[in-house]
Amino acid sequence: MSLTSALGTAQNALMNTSRQTSVVATNISNANDPNYTRRLAQTISMAPGARILNVKRLADESLFRQNLSALSAFSGQNFLMSGLDRIGLSVNGPDSMTSPAKMIGKLQEAMQLYSSNPSNRNLAESAVESARAVVSSLNKGSREIQTMRADMDRQISTAVDELNTLLGQFEKVNAEVINGTRMGRDISDALDQREKLLKDISEYVSISTIVRGQNDIVITTSDGATLFETIPRKVTFDSTIAYQAGMSGEPIRIDGVPIAAGKGANTTASGKLAAMIQLREDVAVKQQAQLDEMARGLILAFAEDEAGGIPGLFTSTGPFPGTTLIDGLAGMIRINPAYDSQQGGNPEALRDGATVNLNPSGAASFSDTLLAYLDALESDMDFDPAAGLFAEGSLTNFSTESVGWLEGNRKAADFAMENKGATLMRTEQALWNQTGVNIDQEMAMLLDLEHSYAASARMLQAVNDMLATLLNSVR
Repeated sequence: MSLTSALGTAQNALMNTSRQTSVVATNISNANDPNYTRRLAQTISMAPGARILNVKRLADESLFRQNLSALSAFSGQNFLMSGLDRIGLSVNGPDSMTSPAKMIGKLQEAMQLYSSNPSNRNLAESAVESARAVVSSLNKGSREIQTMRADMDRQISTAVDELNTLLGQFEKVNAEVINGTRMGRDISDALDQREKLLKDISEYVSISTIVRGQNDIVITTSDGATLFETIPRKVTFDSTIAYQAGMSGEPIRIDGVPIAAGKGANTTASGKLAAMIQLREDVAVKQQAQLDEMARGLILAFAEDEAGGIPGLFTSTGPFPGTTLIDGLAGMIRINPAYDSQQGGNPEALRDGATVNLNPSGAASFSDTLLAYLDALESDMDFDPAAGLFAEGSLTNFSTESVGWLEGNRKAADFAMENKGATLMRTEQALWNQTGVNIDQEMAMLLDLEHSYAASARMLQAVNDMLATLLNSVR
């Protein structure tokens, strides 16, 4: 090897080592960034010595796609779980202690006490007070559900704006990647940024990506709607300010295609937008229907003359109910003023009737009417399938089944969230193992580069000494 070749080799080695050291230092400084992909300086043999060909990102497209899918599934499940928790607290209270089912149970107890001593006016007052607690629970539950649906609309509107912003940011970064690829520049940082945006987008909606020429990407949803192709597709939503029972909200549209709502406690919703629609249009609507059916059952069970449409202890601001669901009845149910001493009524109308004479003998010990009310609470009646529970059964069983329905969904959703969270953690770990930065590995490489640098420096010094000796010999 000539001295000139040796000098060139030593110089290239020093430059390569410097570049590799810079790459390793960048890896180490970003070791704690979950959106950073490890870089590796690739070398190629060429005279004299070797040269850095490019800086390669150690990306794994297959694992990255799995991670996006797991992230969408967990995001949807997590949002559904938070919504179920909110409904549980709003309608049933902590540990279901203020649920309509609990209040109906207390009403039964009060009625049983009154039926055992019908002449005791205080027991009559207590029964009416228990009925007031039932009404309050149903009114509050109905009001809270519609408030939640309106809140959900506002959250959807905010989420849609955030998603459109992310798509706008993606357009800029994607253009940077395309231009950098065309110009042959290092686009590692832009690719990292683009992958981070894909993760952020997948929290809102499940996505698939197609890589085209010059590293361009097309994003579609799992339903096949185009989310991004050269430019972002518009995500649109018209918010509803206030909700009433039975009222449907507007859909979320991607490029004009509605997003399908999730289904089930182990929800099919991938991304929070589908879970939001599921909560607003399925879970909350069924819970409202269950409350409405409880209200209908109470009005009918305590009616003085059901066939004649004459209400008894319970009445409403709407029409006298029949055999089908009345949307919003839980919010309209009231205590009949004729039974309420606070409104000038007589609580002993429970025994005697207010409009219809149910105690013709006028006996203070008459209990037939009270026992008939208790029987009505336990007798089978028809329930609307829209409530999502059984079609026929007693009102007391229906009310407890409503609590069980919600709690069952919460438990199933919580179990599914744990599973989907574990899947997300596994995919994140697998992706990190392939693309993340291992400090120990980088430090070992840094030590090797230090040795390489020292060897190259010694070679350069040796060539310098030989050149000096050669020059001195010709003087």
